[in-house]
Amino acid sequence: MKTGLKLLFAGIFVWMTVLTIRTSLLLSLWDAWDSYAANPWAVATLYDAYFGFITFWVWVAFKESHWGARIFWLILILGLGNIAMSLYVLIQLFRLKPAEPVEALLWRRQVEKTI
Repeated sequence: MKTGLKLLFAGIFVWMTVLTIRTSLLLSLWDAWDSYAANPWAVATLYDAYFGFITFWVWVAFKESHWGARIFWLILILGLGNIAMSLYVLIQLFRLKPAEPVEALLWRRQVEKTI
């Protein structure tokens, strides 16, 4: 299961990165903005995506114990979307110990405190 999830999120990361670079080389987002903003379905899709990003970030904020990390990931997610989201999940998957179940991906990590 862990290997399958790693392949899935690595695939999303690579696909979205390549697609974003390829599309940016063909047409700048700024050059496309007027026609994009004039299309109601494009605007609705954009709202849908960003509400999804915020939903995902709530989980990230739950998982991360420091506000610096929470803000860092919020900026990455809002700026890079699914590229950042897939990277975050990949990092979490690779942090799992071999004996940990895949469900541990959803849990908050215990912060070890030194006395």
